[in-house]
Amino acid sequence: MTDTTTDTRTVTELVDAYFELWREADDGARAERVGEVFTADGRHVDPLADAVGHGDLVAMMGGVHAHYPGFAIERTSGIDQHGDQLRFTWRLDTAEGDAVVEGIDVAELAADGRLARVTGFWGELAPR
Repeated sequence: MTDTTTDTRTVTELVDAYFELWREADDGARAERVGEVFTADGRHVDPLADAVGHGDLVAMMGGVHAHYPGFAIERTSGIDQHGDQLRFTWRLDTAEGDAVVEGIDVAELAADGRLARVTGFWGELAPR
């Protein structure tokens, strides 16, 4: 993996900021920081959500906080990068430490080094 973006931070710093954004429980603080991670038209798609733009992203993350108060989310792998494409795995646990879901995110970097799109896949792939 080449740990670079087109701005001054590394891909690792960007992905770490992405997870910090998820962990931010305060909607106002999340709204202030979402632009550091996502472009204005940034998109996050997963089995339960399709959020486009900063307002939708903040609300989507807030919905997870409402459903799982005090949850923990962390990256569980390194970060694979091919050009502007990233992939990494993660795990979300309840505040009590019970596993909720594990998944893999595939992300697209924008030219300015922020995330343009994140697509989240949950769980293991079904056998062929």
